[in-house]
Amino acid sequence: MKIARQAKILEIIEHNDIETQEDLAQMLKAEGFNVTQATISRDIREMKLTKIATEGGKQKYSVINGSDTELSERLIRVFRDAVVRLDYSQNMIVIKTLNGMGMAVAVAVDNMQSNDILGSIAGDDTVFCVARNHNQAVDFIQKLNKIIGGQ
Repeated sequence: MKIARQAKILEIIEHNDIETQEDLAQMLKAEGFNVTQATISRDIREMKLTKIATEGGKQKYSVINGSDTELSERLIRVFRDAVVRLDYSQNMIVIKTLNGMGMAVAVAVDNMQSNDILGSIAGDDTVFCVARNHNQAVDFIQKLNKIIGGQ
């Protein structure tokens, strides 16, 4: 649950200007996560989030720039822990996950910033990705298998 919650936090702060822990807690609750202020505070500390100034003179939570490697390692752990099965047909890739982990895995895939992938869509336990062509789908599946230790 912690991995899914922290992946959701990354997604939320990437797409929204979150100014307070209360704002973050409300958004997490709207996404089905039952959280307390103490949990949010601990997640912010563990994830090394910081507040940065926005153009409007307000502040928002952001990932500390120096933690790219740590963030990548965390996303790889999410991927490794949540993926159940990988498959593909032509240029379409389907990633089956544990229940409730589709969005977390999609965040991990999106943060891989692979040129092989045009985009991804996530459900509760499935991520659907589209590659540019069959060969890039095969290459991406091989990369994913290496991450999860399948090859």
